[in-house]
Amino acid sequence: MKNIIVKANAGALTNFEVLDLLNSRGASKDTTRVNDKVSRSEYKVYDYLMETAASTQTRESVTKFSEKCRDFKLAKAEILNVINLRPSSDVELTPILEKPDEREIDIEGILALVQELLPPLPTVEARKEDEQEDGEQEVTEDGEQS
Repeated sequence: MKNIIVKANAGALTNFEVLDLLNSRGASKDTTRVNDKVSRSEYKVYDYLMETAASTQTRESVTKFSEKCRDFKLAKAEILNVINLRPSSDVELTPILEKPDEREIDIEGILALVQELLPPLPTVEARKEDEQEDGEQEVTEDGEQS
């Protein structure tokens, strides 16, 4: 297996970017998963990321959110953490930000931007629907498969 490094230490990646890379290498939810391009540890990372906000994000939503965050004067690391964790309340957002009170950061504005531009977190119901679409058949109350 040959790894290609485009630019070493170019910076931190969002979880979405890591998931996108793993997808491009052939990682999937397929339980047979025999792909010599993706290691066992990479599949574990893939499985984890599929349970996070990264699985519902798009390149466009991440890029647009990053651009709009410049108005809030957030550090790159803070933007990265907001994208990865997708906080939905000030209790979740405040610990991500360095000295938010001293910097007079518009927490409500950031949360509104999160709601507007970043897709919601995956839910248990959405994961069940995805599994059914991937070939599993649903069984109705009277035992019939649909």
